[in-house]
Amino acid sequence: MARPWEADPDARPLRRLGASPRALGNTNNVRGCPDIWELDNGDIAVIGRDLTDHYADLLPADAAVDDDERLVVIPRNVLVSAKADIPDA
Repeated sequence: MARPWEADPDARPLRRLGASPRALGNTNNVRGCPDIWELDNGDIAVIGRDLTDHYADLLPADAAVDDDERLVVIPRNVLVSAKADIPDA
């Protein structure tokens, strides 16, 4: 059965939402840069720590992570910084 939404692997990063990981103090410039990007098709890409296995059994009944999905965690300041760049509708 087809899903109502599929990720488009041809979509490209268009703009960062919020401040850079360096500006937020969330990177040591060697590894790890939690970030949020708007793609050119309007979808959103999130870079964060993969904690799928940790949270799999803790999610509410109406939430699920499929085999081709990952649950990622980002610092709160990344989302707060991106708020101004996210449209209301």
